[in-house]
Amino acid sequence: MEPTDIEPRPATRRPGPPRPGTVVRAVAVGLCTAAVTLGVSHLGAAVVDPAADPVLAVGAASIDLAPQPLKAFAIRTFGTNDKIVLLGGVYTVLVLAAVALGAAALRRRRFGLVGLVAFTGVGAVAVLSRPTATAVDVLPVLAGAGAGVVAMLLVVRAARTVTSAATGRPRLLNRRQFLATAGGTAVGAAAVTTAGQAIARSRPVGAESRASVSLPPPVRPAPPLPATVSVGVDGMPPFVTPNRDFYRVDTALIVPQVDLTDWRLTLDGAVDRPRTWRYEDLLARGLVERDITLNCVSNEVGGPYIGTARWTGIPLAPLLREAGLRPGQNQLVSRSVEGMTIGTPLEAILDGRDALLAVGMNGEPLPLDHGFPLRMLVPGLYGYVGACKWLTSMTVTTFDAFDPYWVQRGWAPDAPVKTASRIDTPKPFAQRPAGPVMIAGVAWAQRRGITAVEVQVDDGPWQQARLADGPSPDLWRQWTYRWDATPGSHTLRVRATDATGATQTAQRVPPFPDGATGWHSVTVTIT
Repeated sequence: MEPTDIEPRPATRRPGPPRPGTVVRAVAVGLCTAAVTLGVSHLGAAVVDPAADPVLAVGAASIDLAPQPLKAFAIRTFGTNDKIVLLGGVYTVLVLAAVALGAAALRRRRFGLVGLVAFTGVGAVAVLSRPTATAVDVLPVLAGAGAGVVAMLLVVRAARTVTSAATGRPRLLNRRQFLATAGGTAVGAAAVTTAGQAIARSRPVGAESRASVSLPPPVRPAPPLPATVSVGVDGMPPFVTPNRDFYRVDTALIVPQVDLTDWRLTLDGAVDRPRTWRYEDLLARGLVERDITLNCVSNEVGGPYIGTARWTGIPLAPLLREAGLRPGQNQLVSRSVEGMTIGTPLEAILDGRDALLAVGMNGEPLPLDHGFPLRMLVPGLYGYVGACKWLTSMTVTTFDAFDPYWVQRGWAPDAPVKTASRIDTPKPFAQRPAGPVMIAGVAWAQRRGITAVEVQVDDGPWQQARLADGPSPDLWRQWTYRWDATPGSHTLRVRATDATGATQTAQRVPPFPDGATGWHSVTVTIT
């Protein structure tokens, strides 16, 4: 009997569930094909551009296309691990698609080849959809597709079956050949993937560039912060957030690696004198230091996406004025090296606040994941409006002429930080003995400053908390309240008042489209 790629089924019976041998062969064909395809693509991307990896490109496209409620759920549920979870989901879908691809290839080779074209086509479209993509970036995907075709044909050929004369059931024509082919293909896929990772590790251009930077001392250093900015209560965050603990929320699945020898910052658009600067040109202008609290619009009430750092940078307003702003312009569009666009109201940059092009953070060059070599920082605005990381260009324009990335997705074009407060200690569901309990936390209203914080126990009267010193309205303030706790379950709430006299509202609204509101509360048990 001649070998066949199709397992015969009795004409008089309906197809039953796949036999274990069929499933194993489908899994082997699909996973080997996908592993080779993605491994070769990964190797090619390591040579061409790490961002051209189709898995990363599909992940980035998923972020771009995901509906806002899903994005909010991911940030709320997974926090800064959202990117790991996303990539895990992409790989899960890839495995399922690979098994389906293997089953199709076993049924008819042409079905498998068409499926592989669709499989790699999704990756190619995702790669080319990146804002900074070029035609060269699709080459790794094409190379992966070619290698995947070869792998599929080899494994499918080795997976041929014949009908056993003894049992009447299909069996592998040559089990040893099948195992050797599938195993060899898997080893080859692992080898090219490892080679791609080795190439990527051997070219740490961002880390090397950062290591080469020695920031000059600021010409206008920030004064030392007094010890009285901290309340000295256990469970409170430090007033200045260490770099390793500073929150990170962005859409970059891999941290951009910037080589300072090639990097430039351009300023163009509606200006009389467009400019381009090298990194050393900016440093030569003279650096200033400022203590600024930065927070993310994705922060839920009481959330963790806020931190304070001592930033070193170049004042932004003089650069814009020197370029000659044309009348009628109201937006500065910043672009990062990976193509993200952020729109900032020009008025917020030019009104006298400490808008910076930051090059340093807490006494060292910007960390890679916080924007090295340069990021924008505009106090009083949420990050998606005023804190573009990995900055490479700025364009003066109008809000009518251009919608940046987040505005295209429904977020507000202008987003001043709202007055907010948080209880840091005691933690939710904590148990404490009856008696004096220190309640403490932080409050913020950048550009306005905090003038009062009040605490409520259960539904009792609001009580004034004690404020630590606040050297600048651009900084958060720590606060404490001494509570004589009695046994039972209690709900603690906090609210803040800013320097305009406005007290934060009790109305709970989600972060979308311009920041969350509501009183933060925790429930504790007193024993």
